[in-house]
This record gives sequence, C-alpha cells and structure tokens, in this order.
Amino acid sequence: MKIDGTAYRTIWLAPDGRQVQVIDQTKLPFVFETLTLDTLEDAAQAIETMVVRGAPLIGATAAYGMGLAMAADPSDAALEAAYTRLMATRPTAVNLRWALDDLRALLTPLAPEARRAAAYARAGEICDDDVEICASIGRHGLALIREIAAKKAPGEPVNVLTHCNAGWLATVDWGTATAPVYMAHDEGIHVHVWVDETRPRNQGAALTAYELGHHGVPHTVIPDNTGGHLMQHGQVDLVITGTDRTTATGDVCNKIGTYLKALAAKDNGVPFYVALPSPTIDFTLSDGVAEIPIEQRASREVSHMTGVSESGEVVTVDIVAAGSAVANYAFDVTPARLVTGLITEAGICPASREGIAALFPDRI
Repeated sequence: MKIDGTAYRTIWLAPDGRQVQVIDQTKLPFVFETLTLDTLEDAAQAIETMVVRGAPLIGATAAYGMGLAMAADPSDAALEAAYTRLMATRPTAVNLRWALDDLRALLTPLAPEARRAAAYARAGEICDDDVEICASIGRHGLALIREIAAKKAPGEPVNVLTHCNAGWLATVDWGTATAPVYMAHDEGIHVHVWVDETRPRNQGAALTAYELGHHGVPHTVIPDNTGGHLMQHGQVDLVITGTDRTTATGDVCNKIGTYLKALAAKDNGVPFYVALPSPTIDFTLSDGVAEIPIEQRASREVSHMTGVSESGEVVTVDIVAAGSAVANYAFDVTPARLVTGLITEAGICPASREGIAALFPDRI
C-alpha cells in the first residue's frame, strides 16, 4: 500500500541484511517514522509497546525477532530464551505462537552456524506469504461488495463498517478486513467506510482512517457507540472486522467492542463478516469465551488521550476523574452464532467447525 505515493510494507529487512525496519505505529497519525530493530529485545519491545500490532504483523515481527536472536547467538540456549521472551510479549493473538513454533521447529535440528540464515529466510517467507494471503482474502471479500454494489442505485455507495484496525498496518500489506475495500475502490466501486474510533487506543481513528485516507478511500470516523444507530437507519450494508484469534468452532476474538457490533448487526439484519488468515485460527480451541486469554493492558491507555493541540504540538492529557479505578480489557469474544461468515484466503465459510473444516480439512 502507499503513503504519499510511496509503496510500503509494515516490516522489511534493512539493507545490511541483519537489522529489521518497521513503521512506528505509536507515532501515527501525527508523524510517519520508521524504527530499526537491532536486537531480540528491540523486537520484543516493539510488540509489547504496540510499535507493531495486529495479529499477522505480530507474528512476522516475532519471526524476525528470532532471526535477530540467532544473529547475536545461535546456541540452543539462546534459541530457547528468544522463544520464551517473544512468546511472553502478547497473550491473545495466536499468530505469535504460530510463528514462534514454526521458527523453533525449523531451527532446533539445524547446526548453530546454519540458524541465522534459515531464520531470516523463513521470516521473509512468512512476510511474503502474509501478503499473498491478505490479497486472497481481498479477492474473496470483493465478491461480497460487488454483489451489494450491483443492487445499489447509480452513485449510491456500499457502506462498510469496520472496528479497530485490520488494515495493512495490522498485517504486512493489504490488510484483512480492508483488503476487500481496497480492491473494490481500486476497481471503481463506490465504497464508503464507517470507521469506529476504537477506544481506548483509537486504532480506528488513528490508523484505519490514516491508511484509508492515504489510499483515497472515502470514509467517516464515528464514535464507537454509533454503529447500532447507523444500522437501524439502513446506513450500513455490511460489517467486516478482523480477528486476533478464532476458534475451530468459529468464535471470534477481536478488539474490545466487536461483540457489541455483532449484536447490533444481528438485530438489524446486517451481514457481519470476519476476515482472517488461516494462521489466526486456533485449531486447539472450541469455546472462545472460556478458553481465549483476554489481555488486560495498562490503565493509562484509558485514562489518557494523545492528540495535536491548536499550536500543532502533540500532547497527552488525562481525561478520567482523579481516584477512579480503570479497567482495560483489550479484546472480547463474538460467538460464532453472530458471525455471518469467515473470509479466509481459501474462501468464505460459515463460522462453524464444519465450515472451517471444509476449507482446511488437513488442519482440524
């Protein structure tokens, strides 16, 4: 995707072939900066502090983190230490575990002197695979938007509502939930996106709006509680969100507030789709509410907000009454019964064990 006409991925290998460069998403939308990861700890902290975020990008960063670790010390002890350190960075997104398990299985039987090159090569493959996976998700989701557009009056937009950021900034490129939108826009379909602000970190307002705007996609930022109202008044044609972990039975874990959007969509007959790459499916789980660990993040994310003052200065202010306790659950689980379908790289399927098994028979 492009920023001011220049094509970027969210993560790439530096010219020296060892360091890794990423877009610093904590600075967006106010400043576009890249950050160089030089060590295992740099990669771990980038994931923990949400310099990089989104399940697919977390997995890709972890893979390169293993490469950085092997560049410094390819011993068995260092391999296990790197795996443990990176695994502890974020508890909810399953792509992290998938990538780390993949790298550990690849590297463990190799001689130490062969591990660095193998780790970097595999991390690059994971990134390239993610781009193709997201493009495939986009092509399958595009069919849904085309179908709706064909029923619209001339000039009437297809209105898509999304929550959080499941765009190219959450992946290596294209995005998951946004991939069909970008492809529809590029094809000339009149598409408009309702962008939930997504408190408390405002990934919708800060990231989704930023990338849609830079790609030229019409969009409107709305408070998180507005979606139900828009659905009641026929202003949402379909909802597409991403997910950080989906069970083998189709329960979807995504940014906090997704469950409420699904309830509103169900009540108003609005299709609710979830776009996801297959590495985001946790085939070991059956009950999302009971089994998926829900990350609780720092209270400061809720109690403070960052923005640009009238003087142009980036400032952070406290918005919560002094002495009030703050809870910050980062994700919630939407039961499969509320999900119209899952948009994957292999096609669209019902959110059920049978539907997922039909697309991925060798995984379930």
